[in-house]
Amino acid sequence: MNIAIIGYGKMGKTIEGIAKARGHNIVYASSAPLSSPEVLNIADVAIEFTGPEAAVDNILMCIEAGVPVVCGTTGWLDRWDIVEDKIKKSHGSFFYASNFSLGVNVFFALNKKLAQLMSGFDNYQVEMEEIHHIHKKDAPSGTAITLAEGIIEYKSKYIDWSLMPNKKENTVPITAIRENEVPGTHSIRYISENDKIEITHEAFNRVGFAQGAVIAAEWLPGKTGMLGMNDLLKIN
Repeated sequence: MNIAIIGYGKMGKTIEGIAKARGHNIVYASSAPLSSPEVLNIADVAIEFTGPEAAVDNILMCIEAGVPVVCGTTGWLDRWDIVEDKIKKSHGSFFYASNFSLGVNVFFALNKKLAQLMSGFDNYQVEMEEIHHIHKKDAPSGTAITLAEGIIEYKSKYIDWSLMPNKKENTVPITAIRENEVPGTHSIRYISENDKIEITHEAFNRVGFAQGAVIAAEWLPGKTGMLGMNDLLKIN
């Protein structure tokens, strides 16, 4: 399979190594924004890991080129409707995940189950902490937002999330820490005056994220619509 890598930083280079090891060809690899759809002419699929300011334009150009696109860039979801509309009109295929790690997606399901179990216990207050490397531009992380949305789905007392220290009423408070080269650690705590329940996912490196992105790229061609890790992993 011919893969285009849009975003050739540390993650892009890790994706390249995994893709080549799995027998794929890298036909384009650059950190520069896409200049025209034509640069993707021989690509079977594109993997986009850039930044929130460039992601949507890159995605739309992939769709215009008729190339299925896997996106792991976070921080741009306020423009989700633009991408969804383009996919519907073009009958294209788009795969988004705030985190491609298999372990994290199991953690998403565990988070929802815990929120469901805790939904009747109003004496517990929930809080979240996420730690990432100092190069990460968005805060909170897309993974943290996905986790917060999973809590809000089952805990009716919360209507949104807020970034600490600016906590708003009836929101899930998220503390975002940027530290050294930490790949990603997410913790969720339910705290009462008597005890604490805590679940944590800690990534040891970027390999799990990159491998998941390549697996998504292998799976996506031939499918249509807005897809994600729940579709790939068949997680309800």
